[in-house]
Amino acid sequence: MSTTKPIRKREDIEALKNYFLYTKHNMRNYIMVCLGINSALRISDLLSLTWGDVYDFAKGCFREHIDIVERKTGKQRESALNKSATKALESYKNSLPEITEKTLLFPGRSGKKPLSRSQAYRILHAAGKELHFETGLSCHSLRKTFGYHAWKMGVQPAMLMQVFNHSSYQVTRRYLGIEQDDIDQVFLMINL
Repeated sequence: MSTTKPIRKREDIEALKNYFLYTKHNMRNYIMVCLGINSALRISDLLSLTWGDVYDFAKGCFREHIDIVERKTGKQRESALNKSATKALESYKNSLPEITEKTLLFPGRSGKKPLSRSQAYRILHAAGKELHFETGLSCHSLRKTFGYHAWKMGVQPAMLMQVFNHSSYQVTRRYLGIEQDDIDQVFLMINL
């Protein structure tokens, strides 16, 4: 059984987003990727979001945070909505004829229930295969991609442990997907 890996190359992230946006013309799946890699939410929490979770209808603007109770842990979770996520959500909102606070962000085929985890997996896995990614994509790849790129930008693993609501540093360390080329970069940077 293979371990889920993050999407390590920025060009692969862009390729995946463009695949859904321009090749498949599927805004829902594009937003699933954009929000998944920018919020670090677990797929079960991501798929259950409604428009009321991301958009303040009373004020007519996007919320600054997604504020939820995690399904897996039961803990309160607040994820800031960054510019990339908000811009993608704005495009999605403008493409829909009508939405309310209770409208699902990621509706399944019937529109009454959210997209299932298994269907989300099939969507991402098929896209990874079609784009010839080195490692298979899964739903967890989105969350791990956030962590990997945050780490590469200098965010300390202890902070990422908090972001992910992990109970141990070892779990976070595995999440980051650190490979030999990352370790090599440490040695090549030092040059004492």
